[in-house]
Amino acid sequence: MNSSLYSTIIMHERFHDLKHKFKYYILSIFIDQDELIELTKKISIFSYNKFNIFSYYEKDHGYRDGRLLREFVEDFLLLHKIRFKRLKIYIMCLPRIFGYVFNPLSIIYCYEDEKLIAIFYEVKNTSNEQHTYCFVNKNNENINEYNHECNKNFYVSPFIGMKARYKFKNLLPQKKMSIVIDLFDKNNKKILTATQYGFKLSFDTFSLLKQLFFNPVVTIKVIFAILYESIFIILKGGKYYAREKKINDSISFEGDL
Repeated sequence: MNSSLYSTIIMHERFHDLKHKFKYYILSIFIDQDELIELTKKISIFSYNKFNIFSYYEKDHGYRDGRLLREFVEDFLLLHKIRFKRLKIYIMCLPRIFGYVFNPLSIIYCYEDEKLIAIFYEVKNTSNEQHTYCFVNKNNENINEYNHECNKNFYVSPFIGMKARYKFKNLLPQKKMSIVIDLFDKNNKKILTATQYGFKLSFDTFSLLKQLFFNPVVTIKVIFAILYESIFIILKGGKYYAREKKINDSISFEGDL
C-alpha cells in the first residue's frame, strides 16, 4: 500500500523583537485517496467518513461539504488547464481521533503516474476558515525537494500581519518527510519559521495503537498548544492584528513549483 503514517515534530520559531519558540510531537497520516476503502477493511480502528478511534472525513478537506477531495482537486486543475489522465492524489494531514481534529496545515500531492504535477497547501485558522495555496509543476521538474514562494493571502495568527511572504521548502514524503515554511515581512525580514519533519511508519493497527498510547490527546494538543503559546506571545508584548472575517473558503493559484 502507498498510504503510511509519519511520526513528526512540529516546531515554530519567531525572530527579532518577539523571539519565541516551541515544538511538539504529533502523528500525521499520508493517505492515497484510492486506498481509503481498503484501509478501513484492513484496520478495524480506522474508518472513512465514520466515527472510530482514528478516522478520515472528506468534509474536513477540499470543499468541506462532503464532496470528495478528488473533485476539489480536479475542478481546480481543470480550471487552470492542467492536463491529467491518471491522477493520483495523496494527502498529508492529521487524523480524527475519537471524532476530533484540527488541521492547521494539510498538504495535498497530485501525481500523473510517477510525476508530481501539483501541490496544494490547505491552511486553516482557529475561526474555522480555510485557504488553499496551489502550486503547479509546469516545468516538469522531477526532484525530491521543491522550493517555491507566494504572498500571504490568509489570516492565521493574530500576532502576524497580512503584508508578508511565504517561502516553502518541501521534501517529498518517502522514508522521511520535511516541510519548512519561512515567513518574511514587507521589508524581507524573516519573522517566523515553521517546520514539520519526521519518519515513516507502517499504516497498521499496531502503529496506530502505539501512537495512541504514547500520545493519546494528539489532536486536542494542537489547538491547546496554539492557545497556550499565544498567552506567552501576549505576555512578551506581541502586537495584535484584527481578523477580517471571510465569507467562504478560498483558493489561490500561486504559479510554478
